[in-house]
Amino acid sequence: MKSSTLSFLLAGLLLTGGVHASAAEHVHASHAWIRVLPGDLPAGAYVTLQNDGDQAVALSGASSTVYADVMLHRSSTAGGMSRMTMVDALPVPAHGKVALAPAGYHLMLMKANAPVKPGDTVRLTLTFTDGSTLATDFTARPANAMDAGDEHAMPSMDHGAMPHASGH
Repeated sequence: MKSSTLSFLLAGLLLTGGVHASAAEHVHASHAWIRVLPGDLPAGAYVTLQNDGDQAVALSGASSTVYADVMLHRSSTAGGMSRMTMVDALPVPAHGKVALAPAGYHLMLMKANAPVKPGDTVRLTLTFTDGSTLATDFTARPANAMDAGDEHAMPSMDHGAMPHASGH
């Protein structure tokens, strides 16, 4: 009799453990890229996070085997002065998304243990406030890049195929 009670108790604990999903299970990362700068200058990492869950989640940081330090920052401009501040967490609303982008929220990557070149792929492990993680591959882009270089880029145009007005 006691073993069946224990079995039901264990089954109940296992079921309740499965009901609570981690933040990372509901978040999808896309357009992940890194702007690499020359020499030992820090790099910036950018990504779009989509939360498909019914609860808001919050990104609290990231880690990498390539960079010694990864910090969540926000860039802002006020009164003509640009500043960067560390951020404890970045909320991602339920059924919403947030973009880490130049001149806004970003991950500051410092002290690369080897040179990172445009075209390289760097894995960052994003960490959420509930302790869950999401491994995400970021593509390294040159210092003058403004986006991930994927579908955000404008398609090339064939100007030769365009009709032109003839002048007099």
